[in-house]
This record gives sequence, C-alpha cells and structure tokens, in this order.
Amino acid sequence: MSVLLTLTVDADFADLFAVKERRAGFVGDVAAEVRAAGLAFSAGSGGGLRGVLISATGGPHITPGRIDFAVVVPARSDWSTCLSVEVSVAGQPLTPQHRCGESRDSSPPARRMRAWRLTSPRAHSPDPSLIRTLRASVRDLGALQIQDPEYPGRRVVAAGAPWFMALFGRDSLLTSWMALPVDPTLALGTLQTLARYQGSREDPLTEEQPGRILHEVRLGAEGALALGGGRAYYGTADATPLFVALVGELHRWGLPETEVAALLPAADRALEWIDTYGDPNGDGFVEYQRATDRGLVNQGWKDSFDGINRADGTLAAPPIALAEVQAYVYAAYTVRAELADALGDWAGARHWRKRAVALKAAFNERFWMPQRQAYAVALDGAGDQVDAVTSNMGHCLWCGIVDEARAPAVARHLLGPRLWTGFGVRTLAEDMAAYNPMSYHNGSVWPHDSAITAAGLARYGYRLEAQRIGVGLLDAAQHTGQRLPELFCGFDRAEFDSPVPYPTSCAPQAWAAAAPLLLVRSLLGLNPDVPAGVVRMAPAVPERMLPLRIERIPLAGARVDVEVRADGLTVDGLPDGVRLVAADPPG
Repeated sequence: MSVLLTLTVDADFADLFAVKERRAGFVGDVAAEVRAAGLAFSAGSGGGLRGVLISATGGPHITPGRIDFAVVVPARSDWSTCLSVEVSVAGQPLTPQHRCGESRDSSPPARRMRAWRLTSPRAHSPDPSLIRTLRASVRDLGALQIQDPEYPGRRVVAAGAPWFMALFGRDSLLTSWMALPVDPTLALGTLQTLARYQGSREDPLTEEQPGRILHEVRLGAEGALALGGGRAYYGTADATPLFVALVGELHRWGLPETEVAALLPAADRALEWIDTYGDPNGDGFVEYQRATDRGLVNQGWKDSFDGINRADGTLAAPPIALAEVQAYVYAAYTVRAELADALGDWAGARHWRKRAVALKAAFNERFWMPQRQAYAVALDGAGDQVDAVTSNMGHCLWCGIVDEARAPAVARHLLGPRLWTGFGVRTLAEDMAAYNPMSYHNGSVWPHDSAITAAGLARYGYRLEAQRIGVGLLDAAQHTGQRLPELFCGFDRAEFDSPVPYPTSCAPQAWAAAAPLLLVRSLLGLNPDVPAGVVRMAPAVPERMLPLRIERIPLAGARVDVEVRADGLTVDGLPDGVRLVAADPPG
C-alpha cells in the first residue's frame, strides 16, 4: 500500500498563561527555516530568544510548514516515524529527556520515577480506594518534581500541571511539608532552593525585599513582562513565615544539625522581614499591599482579585493582614524557639517564645468575632475585621494559634452545613454574600485546604472530626480517578453524589497530590519530635481502613513501620533514643 502522509507544522511561542486564558496567538515575528535536520522556528532576541527544531525519522521531505512522507507499507507489515521536538533558550539547546530510538523506560525521567517509587513508603489496607489514592499521590508527586538547574541533584516540586510547572514558594513549601512521611529530602531541597532565591534588595516591580521568600519563578515569553522584569516575583505574604516553620518541622523529623545550621541564617533573615517589611505599621501583624498595579492584589493562598471579602461581599481594602498568615508567623516563632533550644541559645529561646505568646494573645483579641463565634478572615487597612466566615480558620488550628476555649466553636463552623459539603470544606460559608460554589476561592473546595483543616482539628483533639474530613476527601478521590484535583466546586454531597469538576483545575497539582499524605498522617496522629526523643501518635483510623500498615516511613535516617489495628498500635524501627508516646483511641 502506498500512502502520502503530510504533517502541517508551526509554532507560535505563546506564553502558557495566554494558552490557559484562551488568548494565545503568535508572539511577534516568528522566523521559520528549513534545515537538513528539520524545521526550525525562532522568536525573540538576546536572552529572550526562543527556538524549536522539529525533525522526524523515516526519510521525510521537509518544506516550509510541512513534513511529508511517501510511505510504502507491504502487506502484513507496519511503518512508523518518530517526531522529535527540541527546544532552545537564548540560543542554548535544552537536553531532550527522551530521544528517538531510545526506550522510554531508559529515559532519565523514567529512571528517576522508578527510584522515587522504590524508595517511597508502602501502605497496606483492606480499603482499596485508600491504597490507590496513596499510589496516585506518590506517582504524581514524582512526576511534578523538577530540579534546580544550578544544583541538578536538588529536587523541588512544581506547583501543578499543565499551568504551573515552576517553583512556587507557598505551594512548594506546603507540598513538601505534607510529603514529609514520604521523603523529607524534598522539603530540604525546597528550602535550599528558596534560600538561594531569598530577597536581598528592594525592587517594587518584582516586590523583592531583603529576607522575603519568593512567590514564583517562571519562564516564558511573557514572564519578564508579567513579573516586573525579573526571573522571580516575591509578592506573597505567607511564604516567608512558612519557610521558617518548615525549617523547624524538618528539624522535628530529624534533619541533621549541620543542615539546620546551614538554613538558619536564611530563616533569621526571613524573621527580620516579618518584623520590618512584613509589618510596616508596627502593629504586630504581617500585612500586604502590592507595590505596583502589576502585582497580585491578594497575596495569601486565596490570591484571586476577589478572594478576600466581607460577609456583605464587599472587597477588603489593603493593607490586609490575613488570619492564616498570623498563624504561620506564630508557627515560625514557635519553631525558632525550639531551634534556639537545640543550639543552647537560652536567651533566644525565651525571646521567640515571648514573641509567640504575645502574637497569640493579640490575634485572639483582634481577629475573634464574638457575634459570629468565628475568626475574621483578615483585618483591613483601617484595622477593621473582614468578617467573612471562611476555611482559613482551619489553618489557624493547624498552627496552634487558636485559644483552646474557642476551638469548639471553630470546629462546629468547619463541619457545619455552611462550610462542610460532605466531600470537603468550602473556602467560604454558603451564607456569605460572595459565596459561589463554582468560584475559584469563594465557595469551592480545595483538597489541600481541607487536609490542613483536618490536621488542625486533630491537633486540638478533634480526631473523629478530622477523620470525617479525611473520609470525605478520600471518597471524593474515588470519583476523580483516585487523583484529587486542585479544586472542585462546592456543591453539597446531598445535591450531587460526586464532586462537580472545576473547569481549569490543575491535575496533577502538587498540594492536592500531597493532601492524602497529610490526611493519613492526621488519621495516624503521627507527630515526630526527634530532638525531644519522642514520636507521638494518636490514631483515629476509620474501621474500613483497618488494619492499616505503613512501611518504611523515613525518619532521622531510619525507616519506621507503623501498624494500626482495631486492638492496638505497633511501631517498629524507631531511631535510637526515640520512643513512642501513644494516645488512647477516641471514644
């Protein structure tokens, strides 16, 4: 059989966000050239020059915009070709991850993925949905890993595919925190890379400030324009305290003292930013206000333009002090005191504990709304409460800034009908004026947000409530191919028996992929404190998952096996000098 096969080939070099927003088109003048190796396209100049070379095996005839094959396929035989797309940046070709003629299994990404899976913990449970969801989480976190080009062995997690394949401060910090039971070195690589990019000067366009941890680093034809002319954009209020908090959490998981010492200067620069640039009015709270009209209007995790609003739907006026950001700062002060203890710096430990106590008292005085029995989502530029009822309170529980006496009211809100959908916690209560179950941040459900809420409830002893959120999210995963998406719509489970997809949700997305890992950690009540010589556990595992066994959890150079049964708990392989402290099962 004789066949003429024609492939039409072109390139527009559209920025990824232009594609996402459906405004993609040709970016300036694109040059096309027929070469012996294939069709070459290029656009831009100098450092902004981008190129792509498209070639094929099988003896093609190449003309501008076309690759033609005159194919003769004898009876009972086949024919194939391999198309190769090779990219260059600023005239320098990028090494292809897979070449024609090579087995996919032998490619560097495939080898890295195999190594990641082989070293990851293994879970055993009679609940097949749980096992499949955990496997999907590990697989997706492996697929989302990228490397610092200047430190090839240093791994970090990109925020999500396809739109956010880049290092994001907040996203990568929270994701690697959730992934500690799988691989603590992911958190270490994230901290080391973010420390390398830590702000060192003042630049209003990129919002860089000394000590500040970046919001994102991304490349693309529009990247420099969108991010103020620099590689990195720093407009975030929460990444800086989260950086310090993760250093402390990694220390609890047994990070060697040498690694802690290497990160401590960056952590202290971050704390200096909190005291100065983060709190320009000196009221003791970290607030944000973008420096130019190009930056993000909102600089917490709910960073859409309308993400922070009052109960009546009006938008909060900057500068804005978010509730969860103060909680992250409280966590940063607390762990800095622990690090000072570890170094024998008793005066430093007293200083940071005093700061933590003062912040907790001020937060509970200024953010608590007695009439709603809830915490305000923020304080606005006038110091007034932004009185919407939101899921942000769950983050406050997670960090421990909530007064014990107010925790019951917070728990009732989070699992009450206005916030709880049956699959997860809404970002905004359904009786708020801005509520929309199909919005990005005003009524949708974000799995990472719900998982953090479950961890916060477990911290305050609400283990059955944490279990309820865990079961809801894991049930949601059964309807999404065992992969939790970035977010889904906030309709009630009684109205729709499966989560309603959000149209442009990333899948896989890093902190959604890591959410099941944090959920299982919360169900186990697993909280290591290697410097104190203890691993605390307070299991609240649903009966359908029992017995639950997790093997090879990395901890301080050891590999720990944990098994929870209906009649008890077994932990094997703890590091030398570390003992188990177990709580009774919830009644």
